[in-house]
Amino acid sequence: MSSQTSTTKAPGGFRVGVQRFGTFLSGMIMPNIAAFIAWGLITALFIPSGWLGAEGPVEWMRWPDAAFLGGGVASDGTEYTGLVGPIITFLLPLLIAFTGGNVVYGHRGGVVGAVTAFGVIIGAEGTVMFLGAMIAGPGSAWILKTIEKLWDGKIRAGFEMLVNNFSAGFVSFFTALAAFFWLAPIIRWLTDLLGGAVGWLVSTGLIPLASIIVEPAKILFLNNAINHGVFTPIGTEQSTSLGKSLLFLVEANPGPGAGLLLALTVFGVGAARATAPGAFIIQFLGGIHEIYFPYVLAKPSLIVGLIAGGATGVLTNVIFDSGLVAPASPGSIFAVLIQTAPGSHLGVILSVVLSAAVTFAVSALFLLASRRSDLAADAAGRDSFSAAVAQTQANKGKSSSVLGGLSAAQTTATKTIENVIFACDAGMGSSAMGAGVLRKKIKDAGIEGVSVTNKAIANLDGTADLVVTQAQLTDRARQNEPDAVHVSVGQFMNAPEYDDVVEMIRAQREGGAEDEAAETPDEPAAADAAQSPDEGTAGASQDAPPSDAVLKREYVRIHPGSVSRDEALAEAAGILESAGAVTADYLQAMKDREETVSTFMGNGLAIPHGTDAAKDAVLGSALAVIRYDGGVDWGEGDTATFVIGIAGKGGAHLEILASVAQQFGDDDIVAKLNAASSEQELYDMLAGEIG
Repeated sequence: MSSQTSTTKAPGGFRVGVQRFGTFLSGMIMPNIAAFIAWGLITALFIPSGWLGAEGPVEWMRWPDAAFLGGGVASDGTEYTGLVGPIITFLLPLLIAFTGGNVVYGHRGGVVGAVTAFGVIIGAEGTVMFLGAMIAGPGSAWILKTIEKLWDGKIRAGFEMLVNNFSAGFVSFFTALAAFFWLAPIIRWLTDLLGGAVGWLVSTGLIPLASIIVEPAKILFLNNAINHGVFTPIGTEQSTSLGKSLLFLVEANPGPGAGLLLALTVFGVGAARATAPGAFIIQFLGGIHEIYFPYVLAKPSLIVGLIAGGATGVLTNVIFDSGLVAPASPGSIFAVLIQTAPGSHLGVILSVVLSAAVTFAVSALFLLASRRSDLAADAAGRDSFSAAVAQTQANKGKSSSVLGGLSAAQTTATKTIENVIFACDAGMGSSAMGAGVLRKKIKDAGIEGVSVTNKAIANLDGTADLVVTQAQLTDRARQNEPDAVHVSVGQFMNAPEYDDVVEMIRAQREGGAEDEAAETPDEPAAADAAQSPDEGTAGASQDAPPSDAVLKREYVRIHPGSVSRDEALAEAAGILESAGAVTADYLQAMKDREETVSTFMGNGLAIPHGTDAAKDAVLGSALAVIRYDGGVDWGEGDTATFVIGIAGKGGAHLEILASVAQQFGDDDIVAKLNAASSEQELYDMLAGEIG
């Protein structure tokens, strides 16, 4: 038990801290990647050394008046600013700052972030201020959020807009000045320092050693902090002055992953070999590198091949002085070729091909050396690949459609699926809602004879044919249900794995497995007679209170702004406590739950509830429904608009949760819930009285 506990608390460690930081940086860059692509195309075509530039590599393509767009002096002697400089100097940093501010404090936070970023852009004239924008945007939005907490809920009705506009304006004024005078010099110094360090690595030929850090970091989803925190800003600075940068290919090169998957296709065994060809297409052509991470976790020695291949690719670009004009995202071969700088195609293509070849050769050696033991393990049914897929999703901290595809590919059941159980730590809320969603999908598919219920992991008793859990809990569930098929998901509301499960069951039925189909009818969301009422997962008894006693109008609230996750938990716990459903200790139990497994469900919904150890703090059943129109940062890049706090004793709350699950699984209904203009209207919708 202690080992399980230490495993589930890993999200609080250093690795996940770096991962969350990288995810936050990625959350500012990735939504604006289209602008980077547009800038890269303009740069590649119209700068003086571009394809259409006055000094372009192909003489017949040269256009003397490309300076109109690329900047420089046109044929008539007129000097033009062009698009390249203003986009990289102003537009891209402002987009990054606005996005970061918006993540922290909604649209107004984004506006304040953009104004502040302009201060650092002008203050550090001559330096591309990506790093400054990444600090100024979210930082100034956080300042605004902190200041406005002082009078939150204290403004007289009718004056909210006036106060909000002036508070944002004053904060923008002071933070822009601070960015201009104080932040800009610091960021300029830091940029020069990082740029000098990277330049030294390139000039000395040591930059290939970066692969020793980058390749293992990718497997643990830590690469975003390196890529978006260092390589993208410095690479863009280099591209502005040199027209290209090899830094864009240190992490994004699809060659190493392609070489690994090809080696597994030829020399792998079992599920790894069967799935590698499809994974190669997704990785190399689609640019989704995470598809190959489980293969490395299943056989860690393969990381040596990735490092060798990555270093080879970087060294090739150093030798040929080749690079990209802008980030290649996603890291597809197509994106790489589109962003390749004029005159760099030979070096870039060779960097991909040679890195793939080196990784293939090194990985093949490791696979051949262990082939006998791998074949024996596969014959004995010891499948490490499925556990590696679950561990990869746990490392990522959320569901992944491509990883789910790998999971589905090697979880085809050998026995008829009749009893499906959703399991979570407490068996109280998330599993009940997930069961409701899958139950509806199975019913809509016209499949009969499948029971879908929910339980706490501790109460799994060996009767399940298929168990669905969040990725972080799969290993614990597998210990209690070793003979069941296990499917890992990240978000219970809209996990792509549901469709895989439905197709698996449908294929069984069509293949003749229905000959001995169970006679158990499709059960309602609250049905699970095997558990006691105290566990919060039992069916609603005849003595259970009616649903309107669990969800009352006064338990429903709407707030126009945003709060932190802890503040949202405190408000939800406060409602439940005022309803007499929990004691004051329940808030800490809700926080403990978030530290082990997130209760974010997808579609903007979070359903916080206590851990299984908090049963003594539960006095009755109630639901607290709060809509935060500004959104709540729930961690790992997830934003919750609806926070539904749960306290369950008996099955009274599960019937409503099943209804909520169906509502939040429908995008049209979610849009209506977001558009509800009053708490009464929102309550009516959730209670099923309208919509």
